[in-house]
This record gives sequence, C-alpha cells and structure tokens, in this order.
Amino acid sequence: MSQLVVHSHQVHRRTGRHVRLVAATSAAAVAAALLTVSPPADAAEASKASSGSTARGTGGAVSSVDVNASRVGRAVLASGGNAADAAVAMASALGVAEPYSAGIGGGGYFVYYDAKKDRVSTIDGRETAPAGITANAFVDPATGKPYPFTPQLVSSGVAVGVPGTVATWDEALDRFGTRSLKRTLAPSIELARRGFRVDQTFRNQTLDNKTRFAAFPDTAKLFLPGGDAPKVGTRFRNPQLARTLTAIADRGPNAFYRGSLAREIASVVQSPRKDPASTLPAPAGSLTAKDLAGYRVRNSKPTHVRYRGLDVYGMASSSSGGTAVGEALNILETYRLGGGKRTPRSLHLYLEASARAFADRAAYVGDPRFVKVPTARLTSQAFADSRRCTIDDALASVRPVAAGRLYAKGCGTVVAQDKPDTENISTTHLSVVDKWGNAAAYTLTIEQTGGSGMTVPGRGFLLNNELTDFTAAYDPADPNRIVPGKRPRSSMSPTIVTDRGQVKYVVGSPGGATIITTVLQILVNRIDLGMTLPEAVAAPRASQRNSASTPAEPAFIQRYGPALGRYGQQLTPSGDTFTSAAEIGAAATIEVGRGGTLTAVAEPKRRGGGSALVVKRR
Repeated sequence: MSQLVVHSHQVHRRTGRHVRLVAATSAAAVAAALLTVSPPADAAEASKASSGSTARGTGGAVSSVDVNASRVGRAVLASGGNAADAAVAMASALGVAEPYSAGIGGGGYFVYYDAKKDRVSTIDGRETAPAGITANAFVDPATGKPYPFTPQLVSSGVAVGVPGTVATWDEALDRFGTRSLKRTLAPSIELARRGFRVDQTFRNQTLDNKTRFAAFPDTAKLFLPGGDAPKVGTRFRNPQLARTLTAIADRGPNAFYRGSLAREIASVVQSPRKDPASTLPAPAGSLTAKDLAGYRVRNSKPTHVRYRGLDVYGMASSSSGGTAVGEALNILETYRLGGGKRTPRSLHLYLEASARAFADRAAYVGDPRFVKVPTARLTSQAFADSRRCTIDDALASVRPVAAGRLYAKGCGTVVAQDKPDTENISTTHLSVVDKWGNAAAYTLTIEQTGGSGMTVPGRGFLLNNELTDFTAAYDPADPNRIVPGKRPRSSMSPTIVTDRGQVKYVVGSPGGATIITTVLQILVNRIDLGMTLPEAVAAPRASQRNSASTPAEPAFIQRYGPALGRYGQQLTPSGDTFTSAAEIGAAATIEVGRGGTLTAVAEPKRRGGGSALVVKRR
C-alpha cells in the first residue's frame, strides 16, 4: 500500500495549538483517523448522540442548530482538536445538513478567543460585490423600475456575491487551528456521502422554496427528487457535495476560487440555468472567475465594550452586529435593570436602546473600505450617554427615532433614517469552547433560506443571494449603497464575552436583522434579569429595529404585552416574509462557570430544536 506524508501534532498543554510534525503513514491509517470523527451512520445513532438543547460538563463544549454538526464538533474536541478546528468542522457539516442556511456558496464572520494570549481576533469572510456590478444592478432595464424583491431579485444571478466561506475556513485553520483542511473536512464529506435523516424543518424549508427551486432544473433535481421535497424520516444524500468538498480538502481553497469550479460558478451567475417554462425572470449577474480568484478575507479588529464589569467582543463592519450590540449595551449600562417586578421597565429600556442602535446602524455603518465607519465613537460610552438622554424611562419614543449626531453635546440628533430592511431571516451559528479555554463564535450564511435558489450543476451546493443586503434604492449618501468590490452590511453578531481573562459567554444566532436583538436580549436576560443561560435562550423574544411597532413572538406578547403597553410599546406578532414562522432567532450559546464547568445551550424548540454537547458530561 502506498505511503502518504501527513501531519501529526504535539499539543501545547494550555492553548491547544499544535506543533506540526511530519510523519509517514498508510492510506488505511489516514482513513481510519478521519472516520473517528465521522457522523453516525443512521438515525438511531444520531438520536443517541444528541444530548438535547442543554449539556453540562467539562473538556470542551459545542452548540449548534443541528445534531450532526454538534456531534462532529464534539468528536474533534474529544480527539485533541481545538476550538478553531471544531468550528470549521462544524461549519462544513452545517453546509451539508443545513444546506438552505449555509455552505460553501456563502460567507460569514468568525470570532476567536485565544486563551494563552487573552486576545480576541476576527475574520471577515463576507461576500463581495463583483467588479462589474453597477449602481442600477437591481433595476429591470425593461421597465426602468427595481425588480420586485421576492421572488425575482432574491432568485437571480445579480443577487449573488463572491463567496467567502472556503477562504474563511482556510484562514481560521491557518491562524488558530491545529489540523489540516483535509482532516477537518473529512467528517462533512462522510456526512454528505452517508446522508442525514430528513426532519420536519428540512422538509418544510424545501416546500417553502418549492416554486423557486423548481425554476432551476439543477436545484430541482437535487432537492425536489420526483417533484416533491424529501419525506421526513428518509435519508438525504449529497454525493455531488461530497466530491466538491473532497476536491477542496485535497487541493485547498484554489479548488474553489480558481479553475473549473470557479468558471462554473461564474457561468451560472451570468447565465442562470432556468426552466424555460418558469415565469421567474432570474436576471443575470456579472460575477466572473476573476472575481473569485481575487477574493480575500479580512482580519479586522473586534468591537469591544465593557458591560457590568465584563468585556464584550463582537464583529466590526462590514457587520453592524458588534457596533449595534455594543451601543445598546452601553446605553443599558447606565440603568439599573432587573427581573421580577422590574422586568417590564427593563424590557422597555431594552427596546428603546435597540431602536437607537438601529437608527445609528443605518446612518453610519457600511463596508469600511468604502465608508468611514465611526466604530470607536459608536461603541463609546460618551456616545451612548448622548443617546440615553433621548429615552423616556416611562414612555416609548415615537419611531422611527433619529440617528444620533456623533459628537453632539447633549441630545443632538440627525434626520431619521426610515429605509426598509431587506436582510433575510436565515443563516446559522455555532459556538465552541475547548479544554484550553479557547473559544469560537461563527455565524455563516447563504442569506435567505435557500439562498438564490441556484445550484452549480453537479457540485451539490446553493449559491448565496447576499447582495440583496445592499440598500436596493441607490443613494450616494447611503453607507450601504452598491459599489463594485464592496461588502454589503450585515447584522451577523458572533459574540464572545470574557471575565478577567477567561471566556464567560459565547453567543450568536441566525435571523437577519433580528440577530442583533436576539444576542442583545439573551445577554440582558442572563446578566441583568437573573435568568440561567437555558432560561435566557428559551425566553420569548421581541425585536425592535427602529419601527413604529415591535415584532414579538406570541409568547412574549402574551407574557409582557399588557405591562409594556403601559409604557406605550406597541407589539405585533412576528413572522418572516417567506413563511408563517413566528420564531425570532435560533441561538447557539455556551457559558463557562466556576471551575471551568461548561454549560452549552441550543434552542429547545425554535427551528426544531438545536443540539448542545460537551466532551465529558456531569
């Protein structure tokens, strides 16, 4: 049998960073090593592997929306990998088992805490606009008017941005990880080959997109076999994706960003493969193979605020998550919040702080390569104090509220920003803490559920529709206007909270613009309202995004509606644009307690319930 040169590693006792040692081993030994972290072969094993939505223990912890991904992450940690290794392996598995929310056709944001250095770093793997895009790209040349947002614009080549996920994985492993990309992708390759058990959520998401998917024959062949969504309980296999991931594992990112796959991606975007019988316009985009070859991730400084003695780190622009969560926390820092009888007032202030953070997000945040984003000012306590003075402790503001003047003395404001929010509700998030105290918060996406609806023929993955996150109507003064090479503003908010040099919380969620409020509300629930982390995640949610009324889950309205009504807060039932779902977010979180005890918490019910696992249960 042939001998292969592979990397083995000697583990640093505290950091989990490995010293790479070159060793020869047989192909059979390599395969055996890879399969030690492969997902279960059948549904019964998967069910046994799941610990449900909460797990407590030591040795490392993972949390995600999917049991397959969580099991992969736990196995990586149990076999000596660190938080970065586990996060990339989980993300790849989510691209297999949650293909409508994430995958190699999209992008995301990676936040990492290095325990030895006591340092938080970030990777911006957001998609970019092609070099050939124009300011009026979203305008139908036949009518001179913007394409209808759904389903026309979201299901098109013009909505596809240059994907950043594969580059993010490579960068995360290179900077923070201990394992090769080949070894890290092995579990998801095996998952794609063996398949996973279809649940009701997967079937519902497929049916919600049936009309869009049916418009693209390659997508229909993969996700609508026989013209119907896969049945609950059946096994969904994706050998096309397994082959694509294998090529990336063998040849690295160049297998995606250069060569035949890059040309195929560009071809699909420029000439969408549409069923001639479909009435969906599917306008073409301008993305080229050169755009793919030129893609680079960015290593940016995280946002940072202090809250109740804790250090809260988030994602800076092109995401608005870190600045918005940070600004809202700074506003709330000046109030005495609490649970019990003080809960209604605390929630009133949470809603008011969130409205102001969203007003300032719209006014000032965009891609920092194209817009001067005042991150330091937006996350300063001085700016938060100027925003607090516009809040009435006892009465809701008339919304939309105006954005704050950055350096005004007193309560200076600027003209209100009242632009529709087009960011979709899909996406996924994972959280990891390893036995050395390193942590990863990673939010990744292909935009709305099902992305653009277009797959690359024979490659097994959906392309994103992230460019719809740009402000649709072109305004030269808008920080989120369309520009070639620019990254659209995002609300993804992967967040790591530390306490005196140790990780305390890892938090994140999907949900479009509701991601910001979901992360903010979980932190307020846990830190201020006296809830445990499982309670903080399970609690009903409301998402105030500077609108006249506040979308809220029915349970939130039932529990708090009358009390918040006395503050003048108007609550309306939540529900997204594409389905009747009333859920807000689908969080994946971890808390590190005394003595290093880990509490991993995923959603107990939202999106069908998530999966939290620890290496050693207590």
